[in-house]
Amino acid sequence: MLRPLLLLSALIGLLPGAEQQYVGSATLNISSCPISYYGEQFTTLYVTATNEVFTACFDSIGVDCITGPPVDNQTYFYNLLFENGTEFNDNLPSISSPLICSVELSGNISSLPFSLKISSLGSQAAVKLEAEDPGPHEFEFVVIADSVDSVNLTNTGPIYKDISACRSGVLYFYDDEISSNPDTCSTAYCDSVATIQIDGCPPLQRCHGNNTCKFDPICTVTGPAVIDFNDQLKTVEDRCGYTLLTGSSIQNLTVVANFQERRRRDVSFLDSVTLRLQGQDDVHLEQGGIVKEGNTTLTINGSTDLGNGVEVFVDPTGVTVTVSHPESTTSVFFDGNTAQIIFTGPTGQDPELGGLCANSSASVSDERLPEDIGSSCEVQYNDTADSSINCTMMTERCNLLLEEPFTACHDHTDPESYIDACIDTLCKYPAVDGLNCQFQEAYARSCNLRSNDTLDSWRSTAGCSPPQPFCQGRICSDHEFCAETMSSGIGCFCRAIFAFPYRSNDTLGDPTVCEENSASVTLVGCLLEEKGIDYTMLHLNDPTCTGQIDELDHMVTFSFNSSNTCGTEVMANNSQLIYMNSIVGNNSVSDNITRQDQVYIDFSCVFIQPDVNTVTFRIKDSSVIEKITSGTWNYTLTMKAYTDGGRTQAVDSNTEVQLNQQIWVELETDGLDDGLVALVTDSCWAADQAESLRYNLIVDGCANPDDQTVNVMGNGEGTSNYFSFNMFQFSRSSSEVSVHCKVNLCGNLNQTCTPS
Repeated sequence: MLRPLLLLSALIGLLPGAEQQYVGSATLNISSCPISYYGEQFTTLYVTATNEVFTACFDSIGVDCITGPPVDNQTYFYNLLFENGTEFNDNLPSISSPLICSVELSGNISSLPFSLKISSLGSQAAVKLEAEDPGPHEFEFVVIADSVDSVNLTNTGPIYKDISACRSGVLYFYDDEISSNPDTCSTAYCDSVATIQIDGCPPLQRCHGNNTCKFDPICTVTGPAVIDFNDQLKTVEDRCGYTLLTGSSIQNLTVVANFQERRRRDVSFLDSVTLRLQGQDDVHLEQGGIVKEGNTTLTINGSTDLGNGVEVFVDPTGVTVTVSHPESTTSVFFDGNTAQIIFTGPTGQDPELGGLCANSSASVSDERLPEDIGSSCEVQYNDTADSSINCTMMTERCNLLLEEPFTACHDHTDPESYIDACIDTLCKYPAVDGLNCQFQEAYARSCNLRSNDTLDSWRSTAGCSPPQPFCQGRICSDHEFCAETMSSGIGCFCRAIFAFPYRSNDTLGDPTVCEENSASVTLVGCLLEEKGIDYTMLHLNDPTCTGQIDELDHMVTFSFNSSNTCGTEVMANNSQLIYMNSIVGNNSVSDNITRQDQVYIDFSCVFIQPDVNTVTFRIKDSSVIEKITSGTWNYTLTMKAYTDGGRTQAVDSNTEVQLNQQIWVELETDGLDDGLVALVTDSCWAADQAESLRYNLIVDGCANPDDQTVNVMGNGEGTSNYFSFNMFQFSRSSSEVSVHCKVNLCGNLNQTCTPS
C-alpha cells in the first residue's frame, strides 16, 4: 500500500532529495539523474497537471511523454532519489543493468495516493506505477509523437514497465537488427542493454566482401608512429625498444622495434627491427639493408634459409623476413625507415597475440622492453622549435592521402592514422632525408599489400621520386644514422644527442690532447659529412700530414710529434711557450672560388714557464719536487744537490758540507721531449737564511765570471742540466745557505737554446 500523502513534505521541499510540491505546470532539472527514454537521454522533465490530463514529457514540444489521468487540484509532488537495489531486475527480466537513480512524481487520484517513478539504469530505463484507487487508470507511453504502449493502473499492485530501446530514426528493441552491409561485413543492432552495436569482422580479421572475414592484418611502423592491425595510431616518444608482436600463436616469435633520435633529440625514429626466435640467434634488420644473425653480418644475394621456417629475402627496396609455422605465417619488411608486419592465421580463430601491433588497448609504455625500463633511453628532451617549418604546408601535404589516387585504398585502409602521424612528425621535424614522402610511401605499400593496387600515379601526384636502394652497403656507427647528403648522395649523419655538445660549442671535434711527446686533435666524421667536408682533403701545415679515420666510429684524428712536427710553429707569449698547428682544407673548385665550407682549425699545446721562486733547494735540507701543470702538457721539475761529480751521492739533512767543498746541483725534468723543448737555467743564486744576503752563481745562463769555482754543464741542450760550485758561507751569518734557480723552457724545433 502507498503511504498516505504527507502535507508536511511541502514544508521541506527546498531540502536536497526532499519532495517539492507543484501546482499546474513545472520544468524540472533532472540532469543529476538523466533518463534514457526509449533510446534517447534527457536531462529535463516538463510536467503538466490539468483537469483533463497529467503529463510528464521529456521535451518541450510533447513528442516524448508519459500521459495519465488528472491529479486532484492539479497538485503533485516531485522527488529525486539516488538509490540502488534489484527491484526492477527482479520484476522485469529484460532489465540487466543496475539501478542508479529515480525521478518520482506523486499526488492524489480520486482522493487516493498514486506514484509514478521513472528510474535510470544507465542505457536502460524503467517505470514503476502504484495507485490506491481501484481505477482502472490508463497511462500511455508516447515516443516521437506515436503511442508505443499503455498500461491500466489499479490498486492490485505496482506495475513495472521497461521503457528501454534504441533509436536510429525509428525505434529498435532488444536484438533488433538495424542495418547490414555485406561489403564491410558489418551489422548494426540493438543489444541487450539498449545500445546500438556494430558487429564486423573479429579482431585481426578483415572483410573481403560478401560478409567474408579473413586474417591478413598489417601493422606499419614508420618514424615515431606505430599503426597497428586495427589502424589505431600509437606514438613512441623515447629511444627505447618496444615489442611489436608476440604470442603463442606465432610459435614464440617476438618482433621488436628499436627507436633512436636523428636530427632532433625530441623526435624518435624507427632505427632497426629485431626478430627474437626461440632456440635460434636473434635476427637484426638494420639500416643499409644489413642483416645480422646474432653478431654475424650475413651476406645475402636474393634469399637465404636460416632454418626452422625462417627465410630472409633482400632486394633493392629492403629486407623481408618470413617466419612460417603450420598454422600461421609472419612476414616482417624493413627498408631502413619503415617496417611492415603481416600476420596470416587460420580463418575463424582469434589468435593469442600481444604487442603494439596487436593490442590496440595497450599503452605504449606497457610494451617497452623490460631491459629498457628505467634506462636513459626514457629521458625526454625538448629542443627549440624549428622556425623554418611551415606546419600549414606540411598539413596540406599530409592530407594528400585524402585525395586521388589514394582514395582507391580508403575502403580497406583507413588513411587517418597515417595522416595524423605525418602531421605530428612533420610539424616539428624538418622534411629532410625523404621524410616528405615517407608516410605516403608507407600508406601506398600497405594498400598494395591488402589489395594488390600499386597506385602507380601517386609519386607524380605527390612530387616524390621513384624509390632508390636506401643506404644499402653504407655502415654507420652507433652515434650516426644513414641519410641523404647535401649533394644527394648517401652519408652518415650525427645523432642529435651525440652531436649536441659539439653544436652547442660550435666545434667540429674534441679539445686538443697534449701528451708527453705529441699533440693530436680529433674531428667528428659525421659533423664533417653534414657540412659536405671530405676529410681526405684536410691536412696539417705540412700537406703530407693528413687525418686518420677510425673505421668503427668515423672519428678523424690529426697529430704531430717530435719526430714529425708536421709544420708545427713555436711561439713565446709572456709566460707561455706555445706549439701551434692548423688543420686546413683544400676543397676549392679553382684557385679563386670554392663551393664548400672552408676549413681552418688552429690547435695548440702550451708549456707554462716556471716562476722565479718555483724551486728552492736548501743545502742542509732534503730536495724539493714540484709538479708544473701547463694547460694540457704536464711535466715535473726536480732540483737536487750531490757531493760527487757522478751525481750519485745526494745531499740530505744528515750530510755535513764543508767549506770550499765542491757541490754539484742538477735540474731535471720528467715529461718533456727533448725533440720539442729544452730546459735553460737562466740564473741561480745563494742566499742566507733570512734572505737578506745574495750571491750570484749563474747569470744570464752562464757561470758568474767573478767566481772561478762555478761551472755550468748542458744548459739548453736537453731536458736537464747541472752546475757545480765550491761551498761557502756568508760573513757574519749562520752556516745554512739556500740556493735558488730561475729556469725557462725553450722551443728547440727551429732554434738553438744554448746560452751564448
